[in-house]
Amino acid sequence: MTKEECKIKVIDLIEKHKDDIIKAADEIYASPEYGYREFNTSKVVQNFFSKLNLEIEKDLGITGCAVHANKGKKGPKIVVMGELDAVASPNHKDALASGEAHTCGHNHQIAGMLGASLGIINSGVLEYLDGEVSFLAVPAEEFIEIEYRDGLRKEGKIKYLSGKQHLVAEGFFDDIDMAIMFHSYDCGDSKSILKLRSNGFLGKKIAFKGVEAHAGGAPEKGVNALNAALLAMNNIHAQRETFKDEDWVRVHPIITKGGDLTNVVPADVRMESYIRANSLEAIKSANYKFDRAVKAGAMAVGAKVVITDIPGYLPIVCQDEMLELFRENLLKLGLKPEDIADNQDFTASLDVGDITHIMPAIHPMMGGIKGDLHAANFNVVDKDLAYIIPAKAMALTVIDLLFDNAKEAKTIIENFTPVLTKKEYMDYLKNADIENEYDYSEK
Repeated sequence: MTKEECKIKVIDLIEKHKDDIIKAADEIYASPEYGYREFNTSKVVQNFFSKLNLEIEKDLGITGCAVHANKGKKGPKIVVMGELDAVASPNHKDALASGEAHTCGHNHQIAGMLGASLGIINSGVLEYLDGEVSFLAVPAEEFIEIEYRDGLRKEGKIKYLSGKQHLVAEGFFDDIDMAIMFHSYDCGDSKSILKLRSNGFLGKKIAFKGVEAHAGGAPEKGVNALNAALLAMNNIHAQRETFKDEDWVRVHPIITKGGDLTNVVPADVRMESYIRANSLEAIKSANYKFDRAVKAGAMAVGAKVVITDIPGYLPIVCQDEMLELFRENLLKLGLKPEDIADNQDFTASLDVGDITHIMPAIHPMMGGIKGDLHAANFNVVDKDLAYIIPAKAMALTVIDLLFDNAKEAKTIIENFTPVLTKKEYMDYLKNADIENEYDYSEK
């Protein structure tokens, strides 16, 4: 087959099975699960993968799974990814009673990845592609439930709190050359936004340690860790006017534990936060101010404080030539040039940013939704645009990269200079993973 004939065959097959792809997306949407807990979601993916007649690699970061096509065939290796987890949106109309909801659109990513796998693997085009293609369902993109995940790490079940970070550390990406995925987004008047600029962030876990005492009978004998935390929160707020606008700094701490009992002076109070910015330098600067504010709160009341830094995500750096191939395929699928925007500033953070630092990768935004991510107004309005068109576009981009002795992929890989080598990236994770205790209690 010619490349064009391969593309037509893949498009037709995905279109023929679009109801199955949408069904998988809807099934995942109905049972949202937090990261490293996506057992039911993983089963949906594995059931779909079972129709591809390939061995399923399971238990990747507890719940992740993958299939590998053209295994052993000489040429570049591409991974197409989707994310398994959900977030908390308790006010969303479809949220579970416990608050979980797929207002992140990750079920769209999984549907697109599954559709692309079906199109590439079951269409017969693999014999014309020079290289391997993996399809990966990744756990735990949303950086939440830090205490729970830290517990998993201490048990040795994961190495890092993010699914992609963990899989890099485990070696899954060691022989991967390129990565493709997408994210749903309200693109406004457009249907897709190709080039994204995002924030990175550092995760923070704070433990204030005071002294218990009877809150009514002898409060003067206690050291109130909650007061230390509240002072720290106010100190952090006082830093906001010092952040430069161009650095896109976002700092948003929450108190996850405020004490144990009302009539006991709080002696164990916990906080979590992110330090977001669009460069590592800006993250470092904001983090210094954050730590200074936290230590001042503890110092004021004579408490101890333990500050734990946890590697967050790096800002996204998408590969331009791959984005242009994706653009051409969107046009082939019926989008008009004016439907595709080129730039978007996205002050949230994505763990695919880490992947873009070590290999050529893309993460275009696709429409089909209205409303905000992680919010009660998130709503799917066009399932074709949200699930099916991305599935086709990713599959067609894989064909572009690996057809004709993988000429396009090889050229991109040859000319690519990573921001960080995989070793440098692992060193970054290790150096960002630190814990310090500061004791301001009376001696």
